[in-house]
Amino acid sequence: MRILGIESSCDETAAAVVADGREILSSVVASQIDVHRKYGGVVPELASREHLRQIVPVVREALEQAKMQLADIDAIGVTEGPGLVGALLVGITYGKTLAAALQKPLVAVNHLEGHVHAVFLEAHKSGPEPKLPAVCLIVSGGHTVLYQVKPDEAHDMFDYRKIGQTRDDAAGEAYDKVAKLLGLGYPGGPVLDRLAAATNGVPAPVKFGSIKTRGNPYDFSFSGLKTAVLYHVREHLEYAQEIRGREEALARGERKFEQLLALCSPQTLALVREFQNAVVRDLVDRTLAAAEELSVESILVSGGVAANSQLRATFEDRARAKGLEVFFPSRALSTDNAAMIAAAAYFRFRAGQFADTSLNADPSLKLA
Repeated sequence: MRILGIESSCDETAAAVVADGREILSSVVASQIDVHRKYGGVVPELASREHLRQIVPVVREALEQAKMQLADIDAIGVTEGPGLVGALLVGITYGKTLAAALQKPLVAVNHLEGHVHAVFLEAHKSGPEPKLPAVCLIVSGGHTVLYQVKPDEAHDMFDYRKIGQTRDDAAGEAYDKVAKLLGLGYPGGPVLDRLAAATNGVPAPVKFGSIKTRGNPYDFSFSGLKTAVLYHVREHLEYAQEIRGREEALARGERKFEQLLALCSPQTLALVREFQNAVVRDLVDRTLAAAEELSVESILVSGGVAANSQLRATFEDRARAKGLEVFFPSRALSTDNAAMIAAAAYFRFRAGQFADTSLNADPSLKLA
């Protein structure tokens, strides 16, 4: 069964064809980073406009890569939410139109469930699949949330229970804000990850302690950490000149990693490393604690921040020490894509969960 997936929840317009929920026949993603870069984050109105421009050619390219025609598709899966309402509406409207014109079933998919299926897509390609029950950390620019994932054998699907979530900034959002504060451009995650690895053992100019939250021990909070970086930079005026130099370089279009690295002092590199240490430590600590309490078989980590090299290495080392397996998607499947939407749609299709022309965007759609 071949399903065309459409994803437009934020700033990537994506389409993919997936067979039987696990075999990727094509996957195309049109990024909007260049559009939003000068604003330091996603501008919803611009995102919607770009989706309108990209949706038709992206779907066409996905079909060409899969060597298929629209008539060969068995069903269409589309992201219902959560996400930016205008962006979601572009994908939903196009998906509904295709389904009606082709007389094909339409399946609504939760974007977060797509991230769970991204892990299984990768596992299907590379080796053994994760054992359930599992704890799944979805961590990106818009989401930092922990779920328990169990098999729903009656419907051949997954059953979800939310364990914890961010109370303020998502982890990826904190990366973007710190990168902007330090004059390192947008998006922040990839460049901060590479700079953190370039410290060469330089001692940190400040130490960030463990992040404290009251109430649910599996809730996250990164706003305070971001503010701590801000206060440190304000209190040490020696950062100001190099920040200004990097901002001027970015304005000239000099944004390659090597160019930015040359404009970073050892002190700045060590500050970036300490920030990343704090984020990674918190994500791993809370996820492993939840896994231990729930006696799960596996840990799943997905979302854009799951591409972070230090996060991957730390999870693998610490999970191995506890006798747990940890599974990630590839970096291409970690960020928003439509293959994960098509994969999730396959299992909802088999369960008979179809949408109709009344389908609407739900920007706050919950998974559990």
